[in-house]
Amino acid sequence: MAATALKRAEETAMDPKTIMLLSGALGAVMAVVLYLLKRSYPPTIRGVELWSLSLAMSFVAGVLFATTGVLPTPLSTTLPSLMTFLGPYISLVGTQRFFNAAPRHLPWLGLIAAAASTSMWFTYGQPDYGVRLQLSSAVVGAVCLSHAWLLWQHSRKTLAGRIAIGVLASAGAVQVMRFATARLYPAGENVMNTSAQNVAYLAAFAFAIVLISISQVLLATDRLRGELQRAATHDSLTDAYTRRYMKEALQRELSRCLRHNRQMALLLIDIDHFKKINDSLGHQEGDRVLTEFVTSIKALLRGADLLGRFGGEEFVVLLPETTLAVANAVAERVRAAMSSWGGPTVSIGVTASRASGDSVDALLARADAAMYRAKSKGRNRVETA
Repeated sequence: MAATALKRAEETAMDPKTIMLLSGALGAVMAVVLYLLKRSYPPTIRGVELWSLSLAMSFVAGVLFATTGVLPTPLSTTLPSLMTFLGPYISLVGTQRFFNAAPRHLPWLGLIAAAASTSMWFTYGQPDYGVRLQLSSAVVGAVCLSHAWLLWQHSRKTLAGRIAIGVLASAGAVQVMRFATARLYPAGENVMNTSAQNVAYLAAFAFAIVLISISQVLLATDRLRGELQRAATHDSLTDAYTRRYMKEALQRELSRCLRHNRQMALLLIDIDHFKKINDSLGHQEGDRVLTEFVTSIKALLRGADLLGRFGGEEFVVLLPETTLAVANAVAERVRAAMSSWGGPTVSIGVTASRASGDSVDALLARADAAMYRAKSKGRNRVETA
């Protein structure tokens, strides 16, 4: 009698219906979490809504699978099986959007359609749950491994990316193992099979849903942090660095130069007659001139050089490890390029750090005075201080 009671307790604890309802509920909770997060994210963070949809589908599929033997087969088996095929793929497409990677819908949808059609045949024409199990394992495993590879290509250097790669690769490996063992162990007649291996795979699937959703939240949060950091350090119009960031960068570089007896240089650039552009052609044309100006200047600078917008049409260039003579040559190159651009010309003030007692304010004051001399001498000039 004690043995019988123990066996019943074990069967109750390992009830597939309970596991599927639990995994569905977890998917529903995380779908809501991702949906609410998406509403608070900027539009540049894409794909989160598809992650949420994928989890919602896992919820619906889990609930429908749990009705096996209660609802008709199309509702308890066919529909949730199709969701099992589509859910992971929708999550993959969400990640492709997240990384702005071009999706390849046709091969995947063709594979899913073929697998779903074959599954229906082995549901109604020649019932065989083992074959259906292998089909779902093969498709879900392939999608999970492809998903992990996509993350490896785009996000393996971040902690959130490495977590997501590990979770998806593990989930894919479990599905591959399930495919390989589907014929070695009795699969039963449907997903309600109470065998130890079936229960273990269902539990692993429920656990994977939670981990995948958590990794997606981490990915989105990491991206949001990067977006906020970039907004704090880059000008929203031109993508040049902000005035605040440039002053901090100037202070860091000047401190390093004074500490190691090195030299840095500074260019202060003002676009000539910019107010006339705004007044005569409109602010949209002025914005276009500013963005094209920044793009052109960046192409003339080294990788270590920094370009910042100090306000309006005034820009600062930090040239690390640069003497005054070299900085003057760089300024002349910039002036000549802008002069031949066909747009407005520029006036540039150039200065370099001095051996001791120098400061960022002093550097900016010298460059500003030189720049105004260039303007007073007719513009489209370079002056040094």
